[in-house]
Amino acid sequence: MSGLGRVVRSGVRRRRVQTLVTGLATMLAVTVSVLGGSLLVASDGPFDRAFAGQHGAHLTARFDASRTTAEQLTSSAHAAAVTAAAGPFGTATLDPHTGADLGLPANASLPPMTVVGRTDPGGPVDDVTLLRGGWASGPGQIVLADSYGSPVQDLGTVLDYPELPGDPKLTVVGFARSVSRTADAWVSPAELASLGAPGTAGGYQMLYRFASAGSTAQVAADRAAVASATPPGALVGAQSWLVTAQGTNRNTALFVPFLVAFGLLGVLMSVLIVGIVVSGAVGTGTRRIGILKSLGFTPAQVVRSYMGQALVPAAVGTAIGALAGNALAIPVLSATADVYGTTTSGVAPWVDVVVIGGALGLVTATAWVAALRAGRLRTVDALAVGRTPRAGSGRRAARLAARLPLPRPVSLGLAQPFARPARMAGMVAAIVFGTAAATFAVGMGSSLNWVQAAKNHDTADVVVNAFGPPTGSAVAGPGAPSNVTPHRTRATADPAAITAAVNAQAGTEKYFGTAGTEVTVPGVAGTTSVFAFSGDSSWAGFTMVSGRWFTAPGEAVVPSTFLTASGTRLGDTVTLQDHGKAIGVRLVGEVFDPHTQTDEVLTEAATLAPAEPDLHPETYSIKLKPGTDAAGYATALNGTLAPLGVTAGSGRSHGESGTIVALDALTALLTLILVATAGLGVLNTVVLETRERVREIGVAKALGMTPRQTVTMVLASVTVVGLIGGAVGLPLGLALHAVTVPAMGHSAGLDFPAVAIDVYPDSELALLGLGGVLIAVLGALLPAGWAARTRTVTALRTE
Repeated sequence: MSGLGRVVRSGVRRRRVQTLVTGLATMLAVTVSVLGGSLLVASDGPFDRAFAGQHGAHLTARFDASRTTAEQLTSSAHAAAVTAAAGPFGTATLDPHTGADLGLPANASLPPMTVVGRTDPGGPVDDVTLLRGGWASGPGQIVLADSYGSPVQDLGTVLDYPELPGDPKLTVVGFARSVSRTADAWVSPAELASLGAPGTAGGYQMLYRFASAGSTAQVAADRAAVASATPPGALVGAQSWLVTAQGTNRNTALFVPFLVAFGLLGVLMSVLIVGIVVSGAVGTGTRRIGILKSLGFTPAQVVRSYMGQALVPAAVGTAIGALAGNALAIPVLSATADVYGTTTSGVAPWVDVVVIGGALGLVTATAWVAALRAGRLRTVDALAVGRTPRAGSGRRAARLAARLPLPRPVSLGLAQPFARPARMAGMVAAIVFGTAAATFAVGMGSSLNWVQAAKNHDTADVVVNAFGPPTGSAVAGPGAPSNVTPHRTRATADPAAITAAVNAQAGTEKYFGTAGTEVTVPGVAGTTSVFAFSGDSSWAGFTMVSGRWFTAPGEAVVPSTFLTASGTRLGDTVTLQDHGKAIGVRLVGEVFDPHTQTDEVLTEAATLAPAEPDLHPETYSIKLKPGTDAAGYATALNGTLAPLGVTAGSGRSHGESGTIVALDALTALLTLILVATAGLGVLNTVVLETRERVREIGVAKALGMTPRQTVTMVLASVTVVGLIGGAVGLPLGLALHAVTVPAMGHSAGLDFPAVAIDVYPDSELALLGLGGVLIAVLGALLPAGWAARTRTVTALRTE
């Protein structure tokens, strides 16, 4: 081994703490970078990539089997602009039931499902991805789509269809994902034939891809071409891929500003810590540099030796960080794929290459800059420099601290950082970023929880369902998912009888009904969902961004996405085209409603009466009097409602959004890594300080300083630094939160009200401000313990 190699190996082994900190800091930086880079790649058009990879359907068309034949539909694949087609597949809408094995009442009804008969998941259009289990290949088997809203999560679950002849039962053999969301479930074609309701011709499904389908107008033209190629009236429904893409891309847009903010913190933190560690290694090795030069090492060899001492642990840390980043990215990417409704292909190889090359390049550049100073030092000057700071450094701070009415170990510790201002500045910077990350994370969590509460509208204690939920959705009412076109079943129960039962039930305080319908609005592409309320709906739980809730027929509130799509603002009047009638409504309020449905209008049911006089509520939301037991109330009410064929249940059963869960998990993980990195920066600096002052510590111990006082002195040396870092990091974190949260909303087409951003109570701000002290103290604990355990005689003979 050459002399240069021996110096590098000796330096790496001798400076164990600096070596460890360099490796850990690089490892954490690479881990964050791989994870963040992978998520940014996954967030860059995930639907478009999945749609292309799975040959998604631009148009999912449903045909009436009584008006066309399979042969005629096969011929439609040659219609103008069609580039690929799959089908015809038999289809049916069924009402499944399940038993108590899911924690539900026996023979409980599940959401209606659109079932399609397919022999295999592949094909030229809509290549379905199997997530678990296998494909339905025999009788009595069914594969569920992961987008189907139901509590069924386990393979082997048996679904019952009591309304069909013979009461057929199907066993769940797999779970799959269709990027086009073409079905809620799949069975074999032979199985589908046995599931048809008596007296019905059933339906067919055709999946098309077109040469041009990038806009609503193009998809409409393509649909018209398909309709003209099939018998008149055969096409009974069609779903555009743009509707599905819109909802998915809104979820994606929420992640990008969040990831950019954390990525910026991570990069700055990694640059800072590596710079602190490498510069500290050179600074404390000045005397050794002089010895090396006196032995004949050239300036270039000295520079290379110190670069090598930094690159060896950095290379190890980079390798471990890349492995850790890939390991963490796999479950995180899987979770985000569930949020996006797409599939994941793992970490892109080029992300690893860029991160590894960037990390090593960063360490090399930082080490080179720091080592240049070592190479330029004159041999005699380097040999003349000892461990301690130059005389006079920090004297003024020491005199001032000595005058404070504090124990002597505390005053000694308070003055210590001022002896090395540059090193103190580096430690302050590390704590600033750690405090900013913690502040940003706490605020982000609070804002996301507020969004979840606003999304759930959890105000009703009991909900009466007057009909089954829309096809493909487990939720009825405003904010229901709209990734598939809902086939609504009108409520058939007598609304007067329902309201009479609710009014007669003891414990009822107030209630309102909600009905849903579809209209068109001039200037707005596609259909617009209208949610019509009966009764006092002012307590419905919607959060107003601006304006007010409607109070009379002819008034409406809308989300910000509708205002953008329609080019309107509050005070304007828009026209709803409903069943051939034009109904004008005045926009009086903007509501915060973060769902995939972008075009929706909330108004009184009386507003739509001229066009739909028979529009009855589909759900009734009930508020109970204080002290009323919700479960007992629902049981008693169900006894009255049983003859009407409707049921009542708990109204506070919303689950947490997958997007919110994913963002919360990412926030916690990235914050932990950044705070740990800040702690490493403090640890390295305090180790350097403690070892440089080991002789001073020995003198103090000889004069009677106890181990406990030694620990107090070391911890006191970082207290002021922690306070300064916390005081600077707190407003930095607040500013980052105030910029990122609105950016997340704007990227998803939402306006966040001020209450979603002003989420820090005063007590929380005080604790976060002290977070800098906590980071500093935790980082200094290990070197403080080392200083306390150092024997006096050992410390005194160290120079």
